[in-house]
Amino acid sequence: MSHNTFGHLFRVTTWGESHGPALGCVVDGCPPGIKLTEEMVQHWLDQRRPGQSKFVTQRQEPDAVRILSGVLSDERTNGQVTTGTPISMMIENVDQRSRDYSEIAQVFRPGHGDYSYFAKYGVRDYRGGGRQSARETAARVAAGAVARLIIPGVTIRGAVVQIGPHAVDADRIDFSTVRDNPFWCPDPEMVPVWEDHLEAVRKQGSSVGAIVAVEATGVPAGWGAPIYGKIDAELAAAFMSINASKGVEIGAGFAAASLTGEENADQMRMGNDGPIFLSNNAGGVLAGISTGQAITARVAFKPTSSILTPRGSLNEAGEEVEVRTKGRHDPCVALRAVPIVEAMMACVLADAFLRHRGQLGRDAFKPGEA
Repeated sequence: MSHNTFGHLFRVTTWGESHGPALGCVVDGCPPGIKLTEEMVQHWLDQRRPGQSKFVTQRQEPDAVRILSGVLSDERTNGQVTTGTPISMMIENVDQRSRDYSEIAQVFRPGHGDYSYFAKYGVRDYRGGGRQSARETAARVAAGAVARLIIPGVTIRGAVVQIGPHAVDADRIDFSTVRDNPFWCPDPEMVPVWEDHLEAVRKQGSSVGAIVAVEATGVPAGWGAPIYGKIDAELAAAFMSINASKGVEIGAGFAAASLTGEENADQMRMGNDGPIFLSNNAGGVLAGISTGQAITARVAFKPTSSILTPRGSLNEAGEEVEVRTKGRHDPCVALRAVPIVEAMMACVLADAFLRHRGQLGRDAFKPGEA
């Protein structure tokens, strides 16, 4: 069991290493007849691509995707469409600088997965971290592009809502503005604050953590399953699988611990088109099943451990050493995490939709229907 696959009916397997010749994914379970082109996938990959500002890693990767299987284009299909067979996609690595990591070939970087990988496997790819590198997430974004096509009625939007100590007020979050700035910031007034803060962090050769918020609208009531198929549990697992993620909240999350039962309960009233909720502390999920409200989550990312400040560690011989990490790194990984968080949510929701349809063969129950 190599644990490189996630999902049930919509299954994604990622492969490749940070400094290998290429990386990619295999998507299995996509229904046939869906229009899919490389340009459609590239649109999302370009949002995650490195080197787009001075506040992210300067590794210059075009992240150009190639679809190798699972699609057909001829006079009968009216364009390139999925065939229902596994979709294989490949992204070549073109700007590896493995020499940057030669000094740590026998050394464990504090805060990285070097030691735990070595303890488990007895061997590790020190060149950029191999499979533990965030470079792997490009494949997830490609898979998420396919997932979005399965649930076209669902809109998924993410934003960075906190960098270090500087947080956006909840009532000022506007997801429509996040692609207008390099910080994925939903509040234009916070942009210069984050810019000054990150510039200081970057010049120090240090790093800082952040929080990404994400929401999915258009999800009908009924997706997910109680107990072991909870949609919020699967979202949490998907988000926690992203590199550097250290915490996930659904809805009110940890803030719910300070609420009373009266404050936490999302009251319901009947509207013209079905139930109306007066709040959304549940984050659009009750008993593991979607309610029809927006599904909301927040993901906390730690500061990247690749910093220039020397930190105490060990080498493979057990000797005490000091380590400073050279190379090209993100001072705040969350600036490229938004497309990844969105992609993982898309994959989970596409899987939930297919499982819901497979189990019930119909849409969600609506009040007033027998």
